[in-house]
Amino acid sequence: MPTLKSINDLSRHTQPLQAKLGEAIERVLRSGWFVLGPEVKTFEEEFSGYCGASHCVSLANGTDALELGLRALDIGPGKTVLTVANAGMYGTAAILATGAVPVYADILPDTLLVDIADLQRMLDQQQIDAVIVTHLYGLLADVPEIVRLAHARKIPVVEDCAQAHGAMLRGRKAGSFGDIGCFSFYPTKNLGALGDGGAIVTGRADLAERVRQLRQYGWSSKYHADLVGGRNSRLDEMQAAVLRVMLPMLDRWNGRRREIAARYTKKIAHPAIVAPAIYAEEYVAHLYVIRTKRRESLKQHLAEVGIPSDIHYPVPDYAQASCRRLFEGTDKQATSLACAEVLTLPCFPEMSDNEADMVIDRVNSW
Repeated sequence: MPTLKSINDLSRHTQPLQAKLGEAIERVLRSGWFVLGPEVKTFEEEFSGYCGASHCVSLANGTDALELGLRALDIGPGKTVLTVANAGMYGTAAILATGAVPVYADILPDTLLVDIADLQRMLDQQQIDAVIVTHLYGLLADVPEIVRLAHARKIPVVEDCAQAHGAMLRGRKAGSFGDIGCFSFYPTKNLGALGDGGAIVTGRADLAERVRQLRQYGWSSKYHADLVGGRNSRLDEMQAAVLRVMLPMLDRWNGRRREIAARYTKKIAHPAIVAPAIYAEEYVAHLYVIRTKRRESLKQHLAEVGIPSDIHYPVPDYAQASCRRLFEGTDKQATSLACAEVLTLPCFPEMSDNEADMVIDRVNSW
């Protein structure tokens, strides 16, 4: 029985790039410079240009990008950050790390992105000091409207772009709308390194400089720590060189992801399954997520017929055992329902049409 190895086969993704990746790594080895050197500087310039932002500061991972981005905006104890609770705890973890308190807007049942009407209601009814807008599964939220609502109240907006590298809306790329855009380069991301990594992009020189200080102990100059909340959060030269190899291929990979997602949506035909809509360039198909009220039955069926699947994400942030005591009484109806129903199918650029059709056939046979 033909099968797929995983929902995102990284060995197939990197194998065609081995020669170029080897050359990039050899270049770093020859240089003898492994942290905050020319590869990092050049990648930051290339990635900021790609995103349409004035500045890029690379970091150790995407969660650090969110946390240090918030710290650069003076978010800390006594502050409140509005976000969503169906995105795997990443935003919540960053907010809690600053000492601030997260609060949650509900999501829309069709897109699973923030419900702007609920967001606006919360902005009107309570003190909010920052907003994190999550572009979930590679689909851009209506970030221009969110920025308009927040900035009218002098509230900064942080874009969580960890799943949306290269997604575009009205001619602008993810990360270029808010005060700060935060990215992860974890290997499974649309633009992924061979290890961990992250970055922020911004149009504001002051925020970029604060993040540069925070990523290296809060230093204003070597061994002079001026900013509270600094740490060691640096993208290394090897990963920067790897990302420079991959960045020129990102748009092609995203296009292929969209093709696979559209094929799924057109051909999945099961009365107990809700497939996402077909989107244009605002979607980069980081994950292809369907919904069903009988998720465990479908997941077991797929495992039996050789199709891997996963759940992104099964528990709302406010219901996580580690922090639910902070959110007693919080229950966002659409969020809780989505977390009980979502299921992720394989979707990566190297999938063939035949493999996608195999997934479709086995989903439809359930």
